[in-house]
Amino acid sequence: MPTSTPIRSLTIVIPAYNEAERLPRSLMRIIDWASGQRLTVDLLVVDDGSVDDTARIAEETVGDKLPLTVLRNEPNRGKGFSVRRGMSEARGDCVLFTDADLSTPIEEADRLLAAIAQGADVAIGSRGMTASAVQVHQPWWREKSGQLFGLLVQLLVLPGIHDSQCGFKCFRHEAAKKISRHQTLESWAFDVEVLLIARKLGYDVAEIPIRWVNDPNTKVAILSDGPRMLIDMVRARLRHRRLSPQ
Repeated sequence: MPTSTPIRSLTIVIPAYNEAERLPRSLMRIIDWASGQRLTVDLLVVDDGSVDDTARIAEETVGDKLPLTVLRNEPNRGKGFSVRRGMSEARGDCVLFTDADLSTPIEEADRLLAAIAQGADVAIGSRGMTASAVQVHQPWWREKSGQLFGLLVQLLVLPGIHDSQCGFKCFRHEAAKKISRHQTLESWAFDVEVLLIARKLGYDVAEIPIRWVNDPNTKVAILSDGPRMLIDMVRARLRHRRLSPQ
């Protein structure tokens, strides 16, 4: 039976590639949210080899409002690598990674943290559950493609998970460290690998319905990235087939 666990601190990991325009608005919203929390919040921005002023703007926006660490990848390594690096260096009792555009409003972190406080090791935001609220939808063809990918993920790798790809996931400190140690994918399919590893290691994964607002400036290209994601998903399943709780 999962047991209730107090959470005293949270590290928010934000992978960012050329996010100088969108990042300030998201950081200010996180700062506002953090000001109303009882737990200690720090930020960790992983600048994935940006060619704009992402790192400088992050530092200027946050200032002394919250503790901030900026890590920089040279060259660009991909979102999976950036999340793995951020999770491995996070210090909080819990580690939340979120997309730089905050398509999932930061206020939804309360739901994920509540699930972890009640005993889950990993809590993931989901757009695919009955209680989820998708307030601004993607174009129909992108949404249908995402649903098809989700079905394949359930059939091949993660039965019972409605939405593996939502960029809003929270981990207990220990789970974040152990999962990141085994993670290998640097592509967009890293979310599937992360959840596969979590299950293989015996962690309790809670899927939580969230509010979500589509950002039309998404960086995932369905036609070019989709086939690679499927291949990487199969590779991850084969690569971790012998992984088990230790």
